[in-house]
Amino acid sequence: MPDPAPPRLDHGALGNGRVLALVAPTSAIEWLCLPQFDSPSVFARLLDADRGGVWRIAGAAGELTGSMAYIRNTNVLRTLFRDGDAEWEVLDFAPRIPAGLDIAAPYELIRLVRPLRGQPRIRIDFDPRPDYGRATVSLQPTDIGIEVLGGPLRLWLATNAPVPFVLAGQSFVLREPIWQVLGFAARPERPSLATVERSLQLTIAGWQAWARTCALPPFRQEEVLRSALCLKLHAHHDTGAIIAATTTSIPEAMGTQRTWDYRFCWLRDAAFVVEALRRLSHLTEGAAFLRFLRSVAESGPLQPVYGLDGRRDLTESMLPHLAGFGGNGHVRIGNAAFEQVQNDLMGELLLSLQSLLADPRLVHEQPEQHMPLIERLVTEAIAAAPQPDTGIWEYRTILKNHTFSRAMCWAAIERGARLARRFGRADLADTWQVIATRERDEILARGYSSVHGFFTQALDGQHPDAANLLLPTIGLIDARDPRFLSTLDAYERLLVDRGFMLRYRNEDDFGATTTAFSICSFWWAEALALAGRLDEAIAVFDRLAGHANPLGLFSEDIDPATGALLGNFPQAYTHVGLINAASTIGDLLAARDGVVRAWV
Repeated sequence: MPDPAPPRLDHGALGNGRVLALVAPTSAIEWLCLPQFDSPSVFARLLDADRGGVWRIAGAAGELTGSMAYIRNTNVLRTLFRDGDAEWEVLDFAPRIPAGLDIAAPYELIRLVRPLRGQPRIRIDFDPRPDYGRATVSLQPTDIGIEVLGGPLRLWLATNAPVPFVLAGQSFVLREPIWQVLGFAARPERPSLATVERSLQLTIAGWQAWARTCALPPFRQEEVLRSALCLKLHAHHDTGAIIAATTTSIPEAMGTQRTWDYRFCWLRDAAFVVEALRRLSHLTEGAAFLRFLRSVAESGPLQPVYGLDGRRDLTESMLPHLAGFGGNGHVRIGNAAFEQVQNDLMGELLLSLQSLLADPRLVHEQPEQHMPLIERLVTEAIAAAPQPDTGIWEYRTILKNHTFSRAMCWAAIERGARLARRFGRADLADTWQVIATRERDEILARGYSSVHGFFTQALDGQHPDAANLLLPTIGLIDARDPRFLSTLDAYERLLVDRGFMLRYRNEDDFGATTTAFSICSFWWAEALALAGRLDEAIAVFDRLAGHANPLGLFSEDIDPATGALLGNFPQAYTHVGLINAASTIGDLLAARDGVVRAWV
């Protein structure tokens, strides 16, 4: 049976748009997939301590827990270790170096170990287990360090550490800085300490330059900036795809089969990420995602989720040889959502398109070239609106005419009408606006239950659903409308467990859900703010923000009973919710308190 107390997700995430890894406070790299975010793992100790593989710098007597923090305004991690009178630091980063208007982002992960005090005695445990621990490999010394023979990738570790000690698992005295560079494919020239330290300084400078361009709200700026830096890690440098989370199979609740692979690009989640970053004045990610969207749209019918390379087939399979997170089992790769019908999809995409195309900071050559895609999305939204779907929560066998999905179809038609008018297609704009008005009336008439006093999960339904907290943000209804205010009150009574907002209470394909989907509480905070209940909004926001891990990162879920982070980690969606809630609260606080002038 799995341990009822799950392992702590105190990890830091680091990357450069091509490499993405999780590092524990022990210095153990417990998750890394190569050559893409959704490729098989090289290190997967997170899912199996024995078979998964790990790369760590231990003390002579064994693993130590250090003090981990990000170097300010970067995705570079520094972990400080003390062992008796000895002290050393480990600096972990993926090189991300400014290069003109672009960046250089090699497929490399670098670790720099520096002695700080005394005579540290350390042991480097380099144990790659490619292909989710299924490959048989051997480690061979080379003139640059170590080569990993076997497995699907030709991996190498360039290092100035004493290779025989590393291969034998023996400790040695750290008298001078030790560097380690992990990569694959062609072997490089052996770097030097000077080149590694130069790469570190340029990477720090590059991240801090990116952070300087964030237009932060006047509310909870540190939390917003860390969330923005986290989102940037999930945007793929080459394709513009944005993944939902770094990991697979961290369960929503321990002892359950609620384990999913989130290392793919959900178009919905990506659209939310793009808008959150746009609100902070980061537009490059939106432009890149727009290119990805056009590419997958031209390859066939749109589906909810794709591989980073536009791959359409994400067939699920299980990895029973891995013990799973905390012994939970049920390790899953692939995601069956690629075959699902999710009718909200067109709404998020057109909301994102409308924001990007209307933003004067982005220069679009021939923006009307997007009109065929716009027309296609609106046409599909009109057809999908009355049809049942699996919904935003991706029920596997339960189809309903979900209120949120129907509202997103309305958003697609309404935003499409705006864009058609912008591009001189008044005929389409007039036709679509009539349909949008009819759809809105239908949703308000059947999506709100006067008997229950709240917007229901499905039209003519009876269950609450936290996704409906987004209805004011897309413009379907004013947040101060009595119907929405009564929904807020009802949801607090029906969906909140010990201060955390659940998605829903009704049973799904796997029974009753017990954990809180973290973004829902941020949606709740933003909805309270829009409804004029700012003090309540701040209390909800701060309560949830207090459950971030020590580095300010969130997973998908929180267990209301224990406060434990569960679900895939870090979860981009949760950090989107934080940014949007903080931005809305900040704007409304400034207006309420009259802090709307320069210098104040």
